[in-house]
Amino acid sequence: MSADDGVPSAAQVEAAESGRATHPREPHAGGLAGRLNWLRAAVLGANDGIVSVAGIVIGVAGATISRGPIFTAGLAGLVGGAVSMALGEYVSVSSQRDSERAQIAQEKRELAAIPKDELTELTALYEAKGLSAATARTVAAELTARDPLAAHLDAELHIDPADIPSPVQAAAASALSFTSGALLPMLAILLPPASLRVPVTFAAVLIALALTGALSARLGGSDVRRAVLRVVVGGALGLAFTYGVGHLFGTAIH
Repeated sequence: MSADDGVPSAAQVEAAESGRATHPREPHAGGLAGRLNWLRAAVLGANDGIVSVAGIVIGVAGATISRGPIFTAGLAGLVGGAVSMALGEYVSVSSQRDSERAQIAQEKRELAAIPKDELTELTALYEAKGLSAATARTVAAELTARDPLAAHLDAELHIDPADIPSPVQAAAASALSFTSGALLPMLAILLPPASLRVPVTFAAVLIALALTGALSARLGGSDVRRAVLRVVVGGALGLAFTYGVGHLFGTAIH
């Protein structure tokens, strides 16, 4: 029997239940999309660590060849940047989690107070996805009988209660990714002899930026060559500028 007869096909029910008919999962959803999103965030965090700390140590290296001030400034930038990234991510994810929890609580109250209105609303949502009125009523009724809250969270709010992100985990991941990126310019500026510190750091940072730019572009589905060119040119200009400022003011102070 067809959907026009009031009975949904198996494919229609599956599409309605999963929400795949018109609504993809949110970025923090589980599965491959969620893992790719976390990986993309880690790459961007590492990129921030590379750029931020490289600018600091290159700027200080422009003013002095002494390893002590370079190390102190780089370490301060690494710690300060990691803390800032962690706090920002914690606040952001906490706000997101609080908002989703408030939406879930509101939906529970509505389901308890006006279940018929909520069933009508769910039916309308499935009609908007392309199901016939009869099919939408059947799907909404079956999903409501099984788990009304889950049905509304999925179709109306696109929320998975089991997939709400943890602020602590997000903050830790952000700090770790920033630190992992920041360690590269720190090692590149401190390990070589004084005469090679700046060129080695320039080369290491630009290679790392090219790699993170390429990976980020692949994850985002954008043009790799354009992304790499943009990040490498921008990084080179930024490093040259900070080195010039450090050299200019370091010379003036001395």
